[in-house]
Amino acid sequence: MLFVELAELYQKLEKTTKRLEKTFILAKFFEKVKEAHEKKEIDKEDVKNIIYLAQGMIFPSYAEEELGISENLLIKAIAKATGIDENSIKEKWKEIGDLGQTAEALIGKKKQATLFAKQLTVQKVVENLKKASMLEGEGTIDKKISLVAELLTNATPLEARYIARIILEELRIGVAAGIVRDAIAFSTMPLCIPLFVYCDNCKEIVPFYDYCVNCKKEISKKEWQVSKEQLIKKFKPIKKKNILFFDNIDEAREEFNKYIDLIQHSYDVSADFGEVFLKAIKGLEELKKVDIVVGKPIKVMLALKVNTIAEAFEKVGRPAQIEYKYDGFRVLIHKTKDGKIKIFTRRLDDVTKQFPEIVEYVKRYVEGETFIIDGEAVGFDVKTKRYRPFQEISHRIKRKYDIEKLAKELPVEVNLFDILYYNGETLINKPLKERRKILEKIVKPVKWKIVLAKKMITAKEEEAEKFYAEALEVGEEGVMFKNLNAPYKPGARVGYMIKLKPGETSLDLVITGAEWGTGKRARWLSSFILSCYDPSRDCFLEIGKVGTGIKEKKEEGLSFEELTNLLKPLITEEKGIKVKIKPKIVVEVVYQEIQKSPTYSSGYALRFPRLVRLRPDKSIKEVDTLSTIKKLYEEQFKKKEK
Repeated sequence: MLFVELAELYQKLEKTTKRLEKTFILAKFFEKVKEAHEKKEIDKEDVKNIIYLAQGMIFPSYAEEELGISENLLIKAIAKATGIDENSIKEKWKEIGDLGQTAEALIGKKKQATLFAKQLTVQKVVENLKKASMLEGEGTIDKKISLVAELLTNATPLEARYIARIILEELRIGVAAGIVRDAIAFSTMPLCIPLFVYCDNCKEIVPFYDYCVNCKKEISKKEWQVSKEQLIKKFKPIKKKNILFFDNIDEAREEFNKYIDLIQHSYDVSADFGEVFLKAIKGLEELKKVDIVVGKPIKVMLALKVNTIAEAFEKVGRPAQIEYKYDGFRVLIHKTKDGKIKIFTRRLDDVTKQFPEIVEYVKRYVEGETFIIDGEAVGFDVKTKRYRPFQEISHRIKRKYDIEKLAKELPVEVNLFDILYYNGETLINKPLKERRKILEKIVKPVKWKIVLAKKMITAKEEEAEKFYAEALEVGEEGVMFKNLNAPYKPGARVGYMIKLKPGETSLDLVITGAEWGTGKRARWLSSFILSCYDPSRDCFLEIGKVGTGIKEKKEEGLSFEELTNLLKPLITEEKGIKVKIKPKIVVEVVYQEIQKSPTYSSGYALRFPRLVRLRPDKSIKEVDTLSTIKKLYEEQFKKKEK
């Protein structure tokens, strides 16, 4: 497949903000991919690469590989491809504000003739970028520049825009995972009529809506509120395989949602839309075969937040399993058939090398040939035997050197609370109470090494209150409430698991801007713009500014200097004291209240926010969403009315 086809897809997606339109555009493209694969014009690897690229990625989301191409290196590649000096490119970038559009503009007026330019294929783009990611040693920088420059030299201006954005992981087409999931369903699953309709104007089958998402012509609802027999007659001339007819739109939607849920589950256990798409092409039964693979990271089940014990019971039911909530980082620990232990974070990062003591504990104290267990690694002080805050132990997650020394200085205790797979059997559909029994049988607890999360089962609020107070007394963050009969839902917040912490409400947000300080803080960034995530548009929306909770001195905790060092390489634009920052650094913030505000793009603002800690264990797509902000805002008024 030619890369220009993807570039044109990106352009179409970029032109609309409407989720349903994006889904339809992507689905039509996926249909082309499906047909090309069935005609054997592209093989399985090509299909997967195309699906990854449709999300702006070269690797699947679980992969450890990184492109490792900075903005400065990309500028050098543009210079090599165009013959334009780097300073001129930087000036143009400053003027336009987007390095992708800068590449597009400059490739359009190259100084060097490119008479022998070849049309770029998807395979060539992937090949060069993967080669660049694997380079090491002497001459790496020059080789990376050459590989990128080769692509840009052969690229059309439009292709150059998106190659640059893919490299910088800033595709800006507003395609979140939910849109990719729905597009796979639209393009591969049976059409559930009348949830889908036939537009007489453009002759396309489109999702039922007020207007045709393809040609924008208004569709009369009355036209489609007809009998099943009339619908069958209308669709009979249309040569489209696998059409299912239902008596009404609600029945059709219910059936189609089953396909959506199956695709979502397949992605949650595989973290690979490329594989999911290949299975979906073959049909429902193949999708059902997608399962957990030991040694390959999967998404963890996530918790919802509540403010009271009564609310927690209301969500999960009575009796409930209540566990300590630890101030550590989530780990999914795999043992493969060959006896190897692998440790993955909730971001799907492999941190096995960073935590050799966990590997040792699991080998010695957990029985089983193969398994996947879920838990929390918590740091503790060797001398005082007191748990240490997450902020201290988080430094180990990214560390590549002095690992053994750090393991002695900042040891961790692993608290296990769930099991997803054991000795060849997937357990996620078993109820929690059964999964916990299996876990208790196979783990030999050793304090300060590997233990089972402390728990109790109760239906009484007074007993839960006592357990909650006990958790706080020993220095834990709070408690978790869990539904005893619930399955394990990878990647989902479905209300089976609830977290309760005291004090101010906290949010996980990403830093997207900042201001340089004045006076003694002149060397540091000292005021930080916070943003939430809007999955419907796949973008980040500002919700406030924070400057408190950060320390002047490094020894006192998270400091202005440390934050500045983290954020400085991520600055994408600078105007006076204000800077724009590439979304990458996730922080936990507490606040007193949420207010409506025209100042910030989310429409909301945090009152008295305070930065609590960095969250390197969370990806930018895991920060709190705009819908969560709206819900919290509305709940405030309900409380005030009471």
